[in-house]
Amino acid sequence: MQKKNRQHLKLPKIRLIKRQEIWTFTAQGWIIFLLIFFYLMVFTITHLHPFLAVTSPIKAADALVIEGWVPDYGIEQALAEFNSGSYRLIFTTGTNIERGSYLTGYKNLAEVAAATLKKLGLAPEKVVVVPTPPVTKDRSYASAAEIRRWLSNSDVKIESVNLLSWDVHSRRSWLLFKKTLEPKIKVGVIAAKTTNYDSNKWWVSSEGFRTIISETIAYIYARFLSWKT
Repeated sequence: MQKKNRQHLKLPKIRLIKRQEIWTFTAQGWIIFLLIFFYLMVFTITHLHPFLAVTSPIKAADALVIEGWVPDYGIEQALAEFNSGSYRLIFTTGTNIERGSYLTGYKNLAEVAAATLKKLGLAPEKVVVVPTPPVTKDRSYASAAEIRRWLSNSDVKIESVNLLSWDVHSRRSWLLFKKTLEPKIKVGVIAAKTTNYDSNKWWVSSEGFRTIISETIAYIYARFLSWKT
């Protein structure tokens, strides 16, 4: 009897694979797909740097804002821009100096940028030092917030500013300054040209590739994931 019951007992079948119908590219489809993919890749590579290193200044802006961490040649470009425009003031921003503060005598990069401008011949009364408070993230936002705070506590009337940042960092800084200062204060942007790599062939150098990729990720993060209100 037990033997007969065992014969009627059916074990479930285990199937690891199954057959199903799928759609896939034809030979012509693969060719068109690869051509489109190659075109988009080339378009992205050739247009990514101009997108990040944006220059869109406001004509006859009241003041120029320079991020104090830019290299010396960036400060030289800022001075040339200031002298060629109708600016009344130039604001320097920047966080604490992490190395060399005991030797230089300066506490932050805003002071270093201001001292450099004066050394290059800019009248001291034209420079306003607005240090950025110590922060571990969102330094550009913190700089913009300090500019806004300084203006709100000052009798100086500023309706528009041009922000000078470094190369591919410009797009991200512009985004954060606009969200912080506008609509009360209009914000334009000027990208200081880099000498660290050839901007037209950034992908052939490790410095250019690393800079572009990191700034692209940082801009996406600032644009879609995190920014202060």
